[in-house]
Amino acid sequence: MIPTAGPLVRAALLGAVLVTAACAKPDPAITRGTPYDPWEESNRKNHAFNKALDRNVLRPAARGYSAFMADDVETAISRFSENLSLPRSIVNNILQGNGLGATTDTYRFVVNTTLGLGGFFDPATELEMPANTDADFGQTLYTWGVNEGPYVERPFFGPATRRAAIGTVVDLFTDPINYVVPTPERYYGTAASVSSGLTSRGRFSDTIDSILYESADSYAATRSIYLQNRRFKLGMGRDDPYLDPYDTTPGASSSGADSVYEDPYDQ
Repeated sequence: MIPTAGPLVRAALLGAVLVTAACAKPDPAITRGTPYDPWEESNRKNHAFNKALDRNVLRPAARGYSAFMADDVETAISRFSENLSLPRSIVNNILQGNGLGATTDTYRFVVNTTLGLGGFFDPATELEMPANTDADFGQTLYTWGVNEGPYVERPFFGPATRRAAIGTVVDLFTDPINYVVPTPERYYGTAASVSSGLTSRGRFSDTIDSILYESADSYAATRSIYLQNRRFKLGMGRDDPYLDPYDTTPGASSSGADSVYEDPYDQ
């Protein structure tokens, strides 16, 4: 267990540095009127790459995978992938001071790993142990007061904010599965995640296709949907300016009747 201390300590130090840096100035991402996207030029290039990757690889692969794999098997693999993500969620809930979330995730992990045969089945839900929100280090940074930062679209990994992107990297070091499960068994989780991703791409194909291939500006649509969904996941209330950052109506209030899910680019 001693070798695991190094990565965990580095992750904690990184979080402390980010908190210090982020609290030094206001978050420009909450500025009303336009999304905070100073890297739009490079982001659009990455979006074009990701869109081509989806068109030529992911979409046909997801369709073939869904056609080949039985629905029950796809669901079981997705459950297995979700179960393996719970230890990471437990760590982040602890870091966020969310004792209830950490306890709920721990119970679900124990029950589904044992009675659910590694997570392929979900007896925890049947025992009224509801799924907790999937906590990640990006959420932890938000809880610690770290600024959202600019919007960024990453090659292969898709949309994020700077805070969420950094959180994704730190999660790789703080996931207990990486230190408990030996090689090559630890890669089963990676394979399950890929499988789960293909399942999601296949099941939500119509929605994803409408955003990427039917929108007048797929980059703007992707950015809008990601930012609103991410901020909603963080639990920001209607009084928070994050919820309607693109509303340019004079005198508009974030507590008004406009829905957070309305398309801010709809003319």
